[in-house]
Amino acid sequence: MVRFKNRWLLVEFIPCTVDGAAAYLPSEGLNGKHIWSALKDSVLANFGDTGWGAVGTSLTVKYFSPTTNLCIIRVGRDHHRIAWGAVTLLKKLQGKVYIPNVIHVSGTIKHAQLAAITHNRESVARLRAQSKLPVMYQSKYDDYLETSTNEIGALQD
Repeated sequence: MVRFKNRWLLVEFIPCTVDGAAAYLPSEGLNGKHIWSALKDSVLANFGDTGWGAVGTSLTVKYFSPTTNLCIIRVGRDHHRIAWGAVTLLKKLQGKVYIPNVIHVSGTIKHAQLAAITHNRESVARLRAQSKLPVMYQSKYDDYLETSTNEIGALQD
């Protein structure tokens, strides 16, 4: 029996505003298929057919949240640096400029999930601070945090 060893990349896509500053805003119209397509184009442009041949069979986008722009990407262990480089070299997704930030690289999905949940909590705290809501106020962010924690926890290899 052969076991496939993977690396899990936890990536945050930070949208840029018109003046070039980074803003932590939710993205509309972006999903996992768009990210996978942009990653494929980035690998082909920067690493050629050889890079895509190495990464293409194992590259999948397992999770994407448009609220926090957080993404979990699975790639084979042997070639995870090619995928990491392609993510770093991404400039645009769906015609909008984003700054990709690789937050965590993990060997297991469990550690990627834990890092994603921690990062989601930090992002929700940041969004709450920007909205200037009272601390005990029950908002849509609380509901989002609960559903995203359940979605991330339900991911399977």
